[in-house]
Amino acid sequence: MKKIDWNRTDLIDETAEVVQHQTKQQKETLEHERGIHMEESQQNRVKITKVEVNATGEERISKKQGTYITLSIPTLTSEDRHGFEQMQESLIHYLHDLHKDVKITADSKILVIGLGNKTITPDAIGPYTIDAMHKKQSELDSPKFILYAPGVTGQTGFETSDYIHALAEKIKPALVIIVDALATSGSARLCRTIQLTDTGIHPGGGVGNHRKEISKEMLGVPVTAIGVPTVVEAPILIADAIDVAFRSIAAKIQERDKPSGKLSVTSWTPVNEEVDLTKVEPIFGQWATWPTEDRRQLFEEVFSTHPERLMVTPKEVDFWLSQYAFLLGEGLFKWLEEKQKAGN
Repeated sequence: MKKIDWNRTDLIDETAEVVQHQTKQQKETLEHERGIHMEESQQNRVKITKVEVNATGEERISKKQGTYITLSIPTLTSEDRHGFEQMQESLIHYLHDLHKDVKITADSKILVIGLGNKTITPDAIGPYTIDAMHKKQSELDSPKFILYAPGVTGQTGFETSDYIHALAEKIKPALVIIVDALATSGSARLCRTIQLTDTGIHPGGGVGNHRKEISKEMLGVPVTAIGVPTVVEAPILIADAIDVAFRSIAAKIQERDKPSGKLSVTSWTPVNEEVDLTKVEPIFGQWATWPTEDRRQLFEEVFSTHPERLMVTPKEVDFWLSQYAFLLGEGLFKWLEEKQKAGN
């Protein structure tokens, strides 16, 4: 039976090598021995992780050599207007950072591709963004971008990368920007993260439906991929939910005998605080103290015999995607206007 990788992720900062190297010393080891340089910072509420992978790092983590930037707001909600504004500000800033060596003039053509199946909402971030940009561009005196949503191979019967290659040969753009939905290995990242990379993209890679890559090597021009994680594997969601339950119950037990606990109306649910999970071991057994990764491994073994794989997406995903389509579309127009005014 084919082994399923339940921890599959499109996000660079969820790969095992990055997750396991968080201290300053560990990051130095990661860079010197494994070819992966990582920087973390924060702008307002936006947490930024910038990862640069060299040839050695590419072999280590199976992520293509290049620069990856993830922007996250862990507390973001679908109605958080200020959060989306801050995310857009960071997006524009790092679009400048990623394209500082790409010369774009008033005559340059920029091809924006919205990947995904518009009829399947979690996969529709690309087409939604193209629609939003079409609406914005129709209000302008002169077009800024060439916009195209090619659909998916299952709809057209033709490799998406071949369509884009033909377009690039005809149009000869200075830059190609790809917008696509991603998969995450952590339910807390769903619709709360944007990833930018100059390495291009493998459409469908996060859900195991690999197609031909779309990259600078294939097209002959710089390719930037922008992605938003909209789906997570069901076993990962189950493991995360159990972890939250264990932590909440353990925290309640810890607080029970404290004066503050007697004043509490509802149970206290910790987010990042350390909780003693041995408090729930008498109730749930030894597995309650296992690391989250070990519990995920348990579900991998249980679900590996299941004939179907289930992907989970937020209930209000259509509203999330409408917000991101506007954020990405407006962000790209603002970035280009600023870049052209600054004369590159």
